[in-house]
Amino acid sequence: MLFHRIADSARYASKLFFMNGMALLSILTQGEIRAESASRDDLIRLAEQIDREIEASVEHHLMAPVLSDAAYLRRVTLDLAGRIPSVSELKRYEALDTQDKKYETTKQLIESPDFAYHQRNELDTLLLRALTNDRNWREYLLETTRNNTPWDVMFRQIMTPEISLPEDTRPTAFLKHRLRDLDKLANDSSVIWFGVNIGCAKCHDHPLVDDWRQEHYYGIASFFKRTYQTKKGMIGERFDGHLRFDTTEGETKDAAFMYLTGLSIPEPQLDLEEATLKEYQEKIKKAEQEDSADTPPQPSFQPRSELVKLALGDETQNFFAKNIVNRIWARLFGRGIVHPLDQIHSGNPASHPELLNLLTAEFIKKQYDLRSLIHAITLSNTYARSLPTNDGSKDNQTPVESDPQDHEEFEEAESKFGHAVPRPLSPHQLSLSLLIATDHPEKLKEKIETNWEQSRGQLEERSEHLAQKTEIPGENFQTPVSEALWFSNSGEMQNQYLSTDSNHLVGYLKEIESDSEVISNAFAAILGRPPIQEERDTLSQYLSSRSGDRTETIQQIAWVLLCSPEFRFNH
Repeated sequence: MLFHRIADSARYASKLFFMNGMALLSILTQGEIRAESASRDDLIRLAEQIDREIEASVEHHLMAPVLSDAAYLRRVTLDLAGRIPSVSELKRYEALDTQDKKYETTKQLIESPDFAYHQRNELDTLLLRALTNDRNWREYLLETTRNNTPWDVMFRQIMTPEISLPEDTRPTAFLKHRLRDLDKLANDSSVIWFGVNIGCAKCHDHPLVDDWRQEHYYGIASFFKRTYQTKKGMIGERFDGHLRFDTTEGETKDAAFMYLTGLSIPEPQLDLEEATLKEYQEKIKKAEQEDSADTPPQPSFQPRSELVKLALGDETQNFFAKNIVNRIWARLFGRGIVHPLDQIHSGNPASHPELLNLLTAEFIKKQYDLRSLIHAITLSNTYARSLPTNDGSKDNQTPVESDPQDHEEFEEAESKFGHAVPRPLSPHQLSLSLLIATDHPEKLKEKIETNWEQSRGQLEERSEHLAQKTEIPGENFQTPVSEALWFSNSGEMQNQYLSTDSNHLVGYLKEIESDSEVISNAFAAILGRPPIQEERDTLSQYLSSRSGDRTETIQQIAWVLLCSPEFRFNH
């Protein structure tokens, strides 16, 4: 029956799914610095190194086959463009007959307007979206992704905006939306930028991880203790202010400015007379309260700037570079080389330490270029592995049997990236893919081939409404009831996405006389593949049984495909 391979494979993995309460499916049972992209040969070389590392760790019989053309294009377009491919893009890819087919297509996607928008959305989700939707911040992120601003440059701009971009309030959002809670600011910064959750080391040394002591928690927090925001929205640092904490032995200590590696920065003597210090403090207080206040003075010793120097100068643990490499890998595979992503420490070793070190070294060598890292990974056979099958088929029609004896082996193969796992679409991926899937295929083709930059920007604006209402997926994701009800009952779904007018998919399908062609075109537009025979037979019978209202029947077919787990997940 319809969607067997996705639903059954996900059931085997005990991972996810599915749409709670969806009996509805019973109908069918900025920056100015630009990082230079790596060369084709460098990218392919790194992709081959990835494959060698992974293939050496997974038993051959547990290694899933490489995806078909259609399935690969859907996956990579979702990951690079943030949307499903159009029918015309799929036809073009399948017709390509060159040795560099993958490279040419991924290069085109990365250089398209789509990539910058999608990368912006992913970085926003990582850095801020769980807290708020800040349009100015998102504008800043879009500039950086368009410019391919290196990750270390973004880190400086976001951590020290008053130094890096003193006239621009947009990159202050990461700090200002957390300023009222020093604990959240410190731990979020450690988790997001360095992959280390130090929250459990606040009241005592970490009970489970020997690496983290109270000194590490308060050491990171001390870098943010003096940060404040002016009424005009700028970020600054005070001239003094120490963080003190009580140890479990009852001793009160002053926290040092200490990084995760244990390296501390001594604070230089504050060479100011008391009257001058008091004057500066008053100016800072005024700037916090009044729009008309002058820009307050900045101290020569600025803790957040020192944190940036320590993080970028770390050549032993490489927390900063290693963390984003691990997060990019997790974005593309559904789990990190170190997993969970916020547990980079000696007690939680990487599944492939040599690979993680290799990718980290290459990332630093390429000047923290996220595009090149993402591009190399998507060229690997490891990235292109299918969901696990028990028949070696390339199209993944037959799912793995849930044999308890095999379960442990397949879990190990999954953790070592021998096969793919279903990944829920992000809010923007889902919203954009709905717009792409339900557009008129021929009119969409014209938009892509003529003025896609403008059209893609318009799609981004249209997608924002639904994206803001959609849950950001975490581990063990299950579609919330609110989303299932929206798909089931909302007038927006009926009147916009399933519209019968000539600008939408249903309007296009209703003009096709052949039932078989209606089914084929619906599957191509929404799922990016042809239907298998059982699906075609079921839908043909359904169309015949409701011949009295053919347009409504076509709407129902389009609707159920959009509601399917196959559409909801990247697989």
